[in-house]
Amino acid sequence: MSKYKKPAILALEDGKIFHGYSFGADGENYGEVVFNTSMTGYQEILTDPSYKGQIVTMTYPLIGNYGVNREDVESRRPFVEGFIVREYTPVPSNWRSEQALGDYLQENNIYGIEGIDTRALTKHLRTYGAKQGVISTLDLNPESLVEKAKNSPHLVGRDLVKEVTIDKPYQFQPSKSDLEWNGFQGEYDAEKAPFHVVAYDCGIKLNILRLLAAHGCKVTVVPATASAEEVLSYNPDGIFLSNGPGDPEAVTYLIDNVKKLIGKKPIFGICLGQQILGLAFGGKTYKLKFGHRGANHPVKQLETGKIEITVQNHGFCVDLDSVKNSGLKITHLNLNDMSNEGMEHEELPIFCVQYHPESSAGPHDARYLFQKFINNMEKTR
Repeated sequence: MSKYKKPAILALEDGKIFHGYSFGADGENYGEVVFNTSMTGYQEILTDPSYKGQIVTMTYPLIGNYGVNREDVESRRPFVEGFIVREYTPVPSNWRSEQALGDYLQENNIYGIEGIDTRALTKHLRTYGAKQGVISTLDLNPESLVEKAKNSPHLVGRDLVKEVTIDKPYQFQPSKSDLEWNGFQGEYDAEKAPFHVVAYDCGIKLNILRLLAAHGCKVTVVPATASAEEVLSYNPDGIFLSNGPGDPEAVTYLIDNVKKLIGKKPIFGICLGQQILGLAFGGKTYKLKFGHRGANHPVKQLETGKIEITVQNHGFCVDLDSVKNSGLKITHLNLNDMSNEGMEHEELPIFCVQYHPESSAGPHDARYLFQKFINNMEKTR
C-alpha cells in the first residue's frame, strides 16, 4: 500500500460519515465543509486565504493531474483546513508541474482525503447546508469524530481575518511574468506609476495585486488592522478592500476604519470587501445556506443586462433590503439565487462586487472593474 492509501474518515456534525484514504498530511483537523464547482484551479483554491476555517470539496472528480507550481499560488501558503476529492492523481502530467499535489499538501501540513463519493457529499451539503466536519487519519471511530465535529467552532461570529493578514505594510513588487500574464507591456516602475493604491490585506489574493500593478498602480499593502489615519498618511489615489475569510460582522475594527475613509478617496472592494462596505454603510450581512464557490456562476449586470460568468468564493452576503436607504445601489445579482453580487454608491466613487473579477484560473468577464477603479481615481485627483 502506497503512502497515499492510509485510511481516513470525514465526519460531519449531523452524523454523516465518509470513508476514504489520505493523500495529504497525517493527522486530524476540523472546519466548515463546503464545495467548489471549478473544474481546474485547485492550486489557486488551496492558497486562497478566504478558505481559512474551511474544508473544501472539489465536485470535479479527478484532481491533481497537472500537479502544482510556484507561479500559480495566490498567497504565501495554503490556508484550507482540509481538501476532499473523488480521485487523486499521484503522477501529474503537465510541462509546468513542479510537484505532485499530495506531496505539496504533506509539505504544508494540509489534510486531504480521496476515494469518497463527492457527488453524494455535495448533494448533502446543498440539501442541508454547509456543515462542520472533521478529517482524521488518527481517530477512525465515527462516533468520536461526529462529536468532535459538533463541538468544533463555527464560522459565525469568528474573526478569521486576523489569522491571515500580514503583520506590517509592504510595497508589492510584481515580476515581469506577473505583468505580462495580465497584459502589461513595457517596464514597470512603481515610483513612476500614475496611481498609488493602498490595499487592505484581509487575505488578499496575489492576482488582485498583479492586476492593480498591470493597470499602472503602485500598490502599498497594509494589515487589516491599519487605521484610517495610517492609510490616509500614504496619500493614496485609491483604497482597495480585499477578500478574506470568516464572518464579516466580526471584523469590527475594519468596519470602523472604513467608515472613516468613506468620502476621502475612491474605494474598490472585492468579496469580503463588499461585505465590509455594506456594513460600513449601515447594512447587514447573513450566512448563505451552502455558499457560492466555483468558476461558473452567472451574474447579471443590471445596468446593461449583460450576464457575466464569474468566479465565486463566499459564504456570507450583504442583505439587499438592508442597504436600500444607505446611498448604495445594487449593480449585480446572482442568477442562481438572486442574491447581492455588486453595489455602487450613487454619489461617491465607491463600488464593490461579491465575486472575483481577478481570477487567474477562471473566466475574465469582469476584469473591466479594475479599469473602472482607475477611471474613478483619475476623475477625483
